[in-house]
Amino acid sequence: MKLSIAFSSLLALIPLATAQQGPWQQCGGIGWSGGTTCATGWICKYQNDWYSQCLQDTNPVTPPPSSSSSSSSVPPTSTTSSNPPTATGLHNVAVSKGKLYIGTATEMYKLNGDAPYAAIASDINEFGMITAENSMKWDATERTQGVWTFTGGDNLVNWAIANGQKLRGHTTVWHSQLPSWVSSGGFSAAALTSVIENHTTTLIDRYKGKILMGREPFNDDGTFRSSVFYTTLGTSYIATALHAARAADPAAKLYINDYNIDGLGAKSTAMANLVAQLKADNVPIDGIGIQGHLIVGAVPNNLQANFEQFAALGVEIAITELDIRMTLPVTPEKLAQQKADYKKVVAACKAVPACVGITVWEYTDKYSWVPGVFSSQGAALPWDDNLAKKPAYDGIVEGFN
Repeated sequence: MKLSIAFSSLLALIPLATAQQGPWQQCGGIGWSGGTTCATGWICKYQNDWYSQCLQDTNPVTPPPSSSSSSSSVPPTSTTSSNPPTATGLHNVAVSKGKLYIGTATEMYKLNGDAPYAAIASDINEFGMITAENSMKWDATERTQGVWTFTGGDNLVNWAIANGQKLRGHTTVWHSQLPSWVSSGGFSAAALTSVIENHTTTLIDRYKGKILMGREPFNDDGTFRSSVFYTTLGTSYIATALHAARAADPAAKLYINDYNIDGLGAKSTAMANLVAQLKADNVPIDGIGIQGHLIVGAVPNNLQANFEQFAALGVEIAITELDIRMTLPVTPEKLAQQKADYKKVVAACKAVPACVGITVWEYTDKYSWVPGVFSSQGAALPWDDNLAKKPAYDGIVEGFN
């Protein structure tokens, strides 16, 4: 299990205004103010309360050529690497350098509906770890108090196991994607503590032996984020969830996870102080998840120093949601910089033994969350819209060498 807090909150906070959504784009969800209809031949399908997406209603669901999808805000690009890597797969390279895995985030609706995509996602040579994007979050598993839905999580677990991959869950306690019965329930401190314990225990027990996480306790200035948990319980909710998780699965790895803690700064210092205090208070904590939602040309120069700061606390660390977005359109110069940036991040992880693995937040631009949240930005991942490897792929390989 992991206690972490993640980028998904941004989906509700940063709207993208557009008249009609193209293939694979966001088309609905809480806080969404953009288009709610899709290009011809595509329909807006509900995924969860926070996200609906333009998908085809038949299989296969390979996107149409760019000439027939002009409404898409992120046109496919020809970004095949000019120097094919000699590696036999990202996961294999990572393991050969002493790391535990490279992984990707995904969900079953994509794996079931897009065979070429699923073939890469299921390749153990490329990805040794799978993260559930949404199907293990609170609104997906316990939308009504005490009424549990495990279908999405169970199917993804079974799919990963069938491929010989491990699964990283996402997430037990987070201020976002909460059902209203939690966020607006008016619970007393004692009652909310019980709610957290019951939810964490049930979820961890269901997926005992897997890795789960809670997310994003901090604002960017290092102060604690206002949430129903913090407002009602102060910081004690973090220890409550961690203790409940340890009791449910003593062998689980317990992480706390946040974004914008990649380099040294107020927020990373706050995270280090929190983890130091948890350890001093004998609260179980095994690792820090560094999300890694970065920008081309703006990757911090002190990544390794920050990773070493966390490692000095006696915990392991992992990069849990890596993507490096650029302002569109894609150019050869931006792809070259993106390659260098991926290499820089991976090299920092390689240099710190406590950094055990890296997960990209989706592996292909085809399904990236970025264009639906950051207007005019995208192309953030190692594979392009057409599932071709980009120079960023080579950058990851080179970062390990």
